[in-house]
Amino acid sequence: MSNLVAIVGRPNVGKSTLFNRIIGEKKAIIDDVSGVTRDRIYGKSEWNGKEFSIVDTGGFVKNSDDIFESEIRNQVELAIEEAQLIVFVVDVSTGITDLDEDLANLLRPVKKPVILVVNKVDNFSRQLEANEFWSMGFDTTLFMSSLTGSGSGEVMDEIVELLPEESSELEPDIPRIAIIGQPNVGKSSLTNALLGTERNIVTDIAGTTRDSIHTYYNKYDKELYLIDTAGIRKKAKVHENLEFYSVMRAVRAIDDSDICVLMIDAQMGIETQDLKLFSIVQKRKKGVVIVVNKWDLIPKETNTARDMEKEILKRLRPFDDVPVVFTSVVDKQRIMKVLDAALVVYKNKTQKIKTSELNEKILPILEKTPPPTYRGNFIKIKYITQLPLSYPAFSFFCNHPKAVKASYRNFIENKLREIFDFTGSPVGIVFKQK
Repeated sequence: MSNLVAIVGRPNVGKSTLFNRIIGEKKAIIDDVSGVTRDRIYGKSEWNGKEFSIVDTGGFVKNSDDIFESEIRNQVELAIEEAQLIVFVVDVSTGITDLDEDLANLLRPVKKPVILVVNKVDNFSRQLEANEFWSMGFDTTLFMSSLTGSGSGEVMDEIVELLPEESSELEPDIPRIAIIGQPNVGKSSLTNALLGTERNIVTDIAGTTRDSIHTYYNKYDKELYLIDTAGIRKKAKVHENLEFYSVMRAVRAIDDSDICVLMIDAQMGIETQDLKLFSIVQKRKKGVVIVVNKWDLIPKETNTARDMEKEILKRLRPFDDVPVVFTSVVDKQRIMKVLDAALVVYKNKTQKIKTSELNEKILPILEKTPPPTYRGNFIKIKYITQLPLSYPAFSFFCNHPKAVKASYRNFIENKLREIFDFTGSPVGIVFKQK
């Protein structure tokens, strides 16, 4: 199972700045106004050969009457429960506050690694002041400045040192299909309908407590692992934070999968939360199938599958080369088409194309429709190779690689998809100096 790291702390201690430094890009909003991180931000990082996902939470404020701060508190508690490691950020310039103590009291009983990061330690005087934070009683306490980067290497070293080793009993060449989506769209029902009653042919391989369950499936000449993320516990704070909790659970399942089956509710259509999950799948370079469930509840005279498919693909642009399957899991209508579509996407995603075939089929198209000139010079693409990655990615060797515009990159991707079937799969394109 992949690892998830949660950054927690009260408002304005520098959590988002630390998050951006860890993932290496300015993704989180940074502002001095309390509570600016309203949407949870998810990223991926690698250090010393070890990969992990990371979530940047909102500021923690205990017993606040403010409804927004109350929700942040609940979301931090959920992050603590789901993460394998917690980075607790405090601010040396304010010293230990009551809010820091409240959060520390939540974290001390946690049976998981906790790293206390004293932030904004950017001079010798503050380094002396930071020593008071040892009194909070955390074994791993580090000083850093997330703004300048001082001490960030030590924090990253400690994160990868304390994260549990990822282990898997799964066969590497068998497709892993994650069923993801908002709560109550039918994820568990689809899993159960696919598995049926012949439990002797499946083997449950569970990770740690509350992890997604990988179930081995071998029926009807189909061999794969189903990853079910549906096990949301019935707790008050979970009901209050279903959106955050469902994404938190989905992130690790997405990381562990090859193909994601994104289920949406036919009655609701594709919503903002669905697009957020789709975006995570896309950024993780996973294949995807959209499943519109509860189609039996849609009156035939109000909508057609073709109309809804057009609307869904319109919302997914520019990555709209995605299969859409309409199901009624309760009636077991078209549920096998979900696996069929997922396995086709897996085949598309894992196909290797010979260099000779690539150049033979693509170069004539690029010669006929070359990229726009650069400073009066023609851009000439001479050679194409496929990169050895887990998804289709290609190097195009040319004389001015940095001058090729995004619009021409999209043109090339569309041609690749027309000639080689990459439906449901991401496609990567890089331009290199010949």
